[in-house]
Amino acid sequence: MTLLFRHLVIAAVLLFAGPALAQSYSIIVASTTSTEQSGLFGYLLPRFSQAAGINVKVVAVGTGQALDIGRRGDADVVFVHDRAAEEKFLAEGFATRRYDVMYNDFVIVGPKADPARIAGDKDVADALRKIAATKSTFISRGDHSGTHEAELRLWKEAGIDPASAKGQWYREIGQGMGPALNMAAASNAYVLSDRGTWLSFKNRGELAVLTEGDKRLFNQYGVMLVNPAKHPTVKAADGQAFIDWLVSQAGQSVIAGYKIGGEQLFFPNAAH
Repeated sequence: MTLLFRHLVIAAVLLFAGPALAQSYSIIVASTTSTEQSGLFGYLLPRFSQAAGINVKVVAVGTGQALDIGRRGDADVVFVHDRAAEEKFLAEGFATRRYDVMYNDFVIVGPKADPARIAGDKDVADALRKIAATKSTFISRGDHSGTHEAELRLWKEAGIDPASAKGQWYREIGQGMGPALNMAAASNAYVLSDRGTWLSFKNRGELAVLTEGDKRLFNQYGVMLVNPAKHPTVKAADGQAFIDWLVSQAGQSVIAGYKIGGEQLFFPNAAH
């Protein structure tokens, strides 16, 4: 083999191996819109990448869509917030373990004029009944996200079927938390929001938090590695490295350190 030919062979190997090598140090995380729109990922991921040398590409959608992406094997990790749906994903064999990561809470946001008179109401079911009774405009994400599923459970606890009011005072938009808040601000409507996205939301208009503090508004986030036995293309080692860092003391400290206006958005609660 001549020296020139050897150099050409090496160059060709590097050309084709380069993308594969780079790819092995990146993962895809299917997650909720709240982790991205709250600004958490913008704060957290560069710190993880610096520590681990692994880049993270986020696909931010509703929890239901994120889990479906995991079912198809189009993500390495899912990071979501709907415990019942997560446990179903686990039971179906699409993951082998689920980890608690952090929590915050949901709040009902609405116009300061408060036509339904729910301000200060600590009983979320009572607040929803008042919104329905006064036919005050309510914006629903309607996107099968963790927030949307939580909203539907709360309506059920309130003894109300909002589907019967679709297109009237109850408006489903099939979009994420940011667009739902924008629509609520534009129409002076009520909406259920995770607190993290609300705190990072700038276009508040006349909106304010009106109902909070009910234990039923607790919002837990979990993370799972997509099962490589189901999808061999899953980057198991790098995905697990991300999970291990999230639940480690270092990752938990980063989560606790993310604040807006001095207010903490997420509270780490991984088991150690």
